[in-house]
Amino acid sequence: MKNKKFITLGFASVGIAIMLFSANLFANSSTQEQNVKKETSRLEALAKFTKVISIVEQYDVDDITIEELIDKALKGMMSNLDAHSNFLTQKDYKNLKVQTDGEFGGLGITVGMKDGALTVIAPIEGTPADKAGLKAKDIILKINDASTIGMTIDEAVSIMRGKVGDPIDLTIVRKGEIKPLAIHIIRGIISIQSVYAKTIGESVLYIRVTSFDKKVVKDVKKAIVEHKDKTKAIILDLRNNPGGLLDQAVGLVDLFVNSGDIVSQKGRNESDAQVYTAHASDTITDVPLVVLVNGGSASASEIVSGSLQDHKRAVIVGTKTFGKGSVQVVLPITKTEAIKLTIARYYLPSGRTIQAVGVTPDIEVFPGEYKSHKESFSIKEADLKKHLEKELEKVSPKKPKKEDKKDKKDIITPKMLNKDIQLKEAVDILKALVIIKG
Repeated sequence: MKNKKFITLGFASVGIAIMLFSANLFANSSTQEQNVKKETSRLEALAKFTKVISIVEQYDVDDITIEELIDKALKGMMSNLDAHSNFLTQKDYKNLKVQTDGEFGGLGITVGMKDGALTVIAPIEGTPADKAGLKAKDIILKINDASTIGMTIDEAVSIMRGKVGDPIDLTIVRKGEIKPLAIHIIRGIISIQSVYAKTIGESVLYIRVTSFDKKVVKDVKKAIVEHKDKTKAIILDLRNNPGGLLDQAVGLVDLFVNSGDIVSQKGRNESDAQVYTAHASDTITDVPLVVLVNGGSASASEIVSGSLQDHKRAVIVGTKTFGKGSVQVVLPITKTEAIKLTIARYYLPSGRTIQAVGVTPDIEVFPGEYKSHKESFSIKEADLKKHLEKELEKVSPKKPKKEDKKDKKDIITPKMLNKDIQLKEAVDILKALVIIKG
C-alpha cells in the first residue's frame, strides 16, 4: 500500500510538471509570436521609408541627393515629436556647443513654440534684440519676408543667425498692440555675461542671472562671498531668463537650500528617472531671499524658482513663468551631427510639474513704474520758524553729504527702483523679512 501511494504521488508530480511545462511552452510561444509580429512591423515600416526615399530621389522635380533627403527626413521626424526635439546639422551642433560656453553669434534672442506660434521666450540682456525692443511673449510672424507659419525652431534660428553687421527685419505681434510691429535689428556677436551683482542700500544684494551657462554657480557664489559681510538679504532676478544647463540650476538652488530634493526627472524608462538633492556642504547663505520671475522665465529658471518656493526658502514675486518643464539630451549620431531629444519631464520637490503650467508667484506684481503721490502742500514741525533745531541736532546730528552714486554701475539707486515696481516690491518684502528675522 505504501508503495502504491508513492507511485500515485509520483504520477501526480509528473502530471503537474507536464502541465507547468505546457503552460511555459504556451507562454513562450505567445511571446515569440508577438516579437515576430513586432519585428515584421518594424521591417515593413523601414521598407516603406526606404521606398519613399527611393521614389523621391528618382522622380522629384529638383535634383536632390540621398544625403539631403535623409537630412530632411530626420528634421521632419524630430520636429514632429515635440516642440523641443530636433535634428542638429553640423552648423546647428556647433552653435549649440558655443552657446552653452557663453558666447555665440546672432540676435541674442531665445525662441520657442507656444500654441503653434514662434514665440519670444526672452531677449538676452544687452544684446541687439534687447536694444531693438523685443519682449518676452512677442509672436514672430515674419523673418524678413519669410512667414514663420509651419517653420521649425531650428529653421527660424538658422535664418536669424548670420554675418555680424548684417540687418534683419522681424514682424511681430504683441499683446496690447492693434497691429503687427516691424523690428529692425543689426546682427552682432553675442558675448553673454550671465551674472550681474549690484547693491541696493546698505544691506541688500541684487543678483541677476540672464541665462544658465556653465559659469553661473561659480559667479553667483563669488558675488555672495564678496558681499557677505554687509548682506542681510538677497534678490535673485530671473526675469526673462530662458534657461540653460540643468546642473547649473541645481547648483544654484544648492547655494540656498541645505537638504531635501531640488528637482526630479521622470521619463518612459526607469533608467531616465533621476533625483537631484541638496547638500549642506554647498549651502553658503541663509539670509532672506526674494526671486523675481515673469513670462520670460523658462526651464532652468522655473526649476530654481519653483524649487525654492517648495522649500519655502524664498518669496517668489512677479508674474507666471513660461511653462517649459521637459528634459532634452543631445545625442551625437556622427562626429559633427546630433539629435536633441526630449527624454523626460521635470518635477519639483512637491511633485508638481512645470510643463505647460509654469510657476505661479507667491505675490503677483505686474511690470511698470512706481507712481509716487507727493503731497502738494503740507506743513511739518521742521517747517516752523522757531522749531527746536538744536534739540534735533542732538538726536540726529547732521551727516556730511555722501558722494553721488548715480553713475556707479554696481549700485541700484532709489530712482532706479521707482522705474521697476517689481524690484521695488521685492525690496519692501525683504525689509519686512529682515525685521522679522531680527
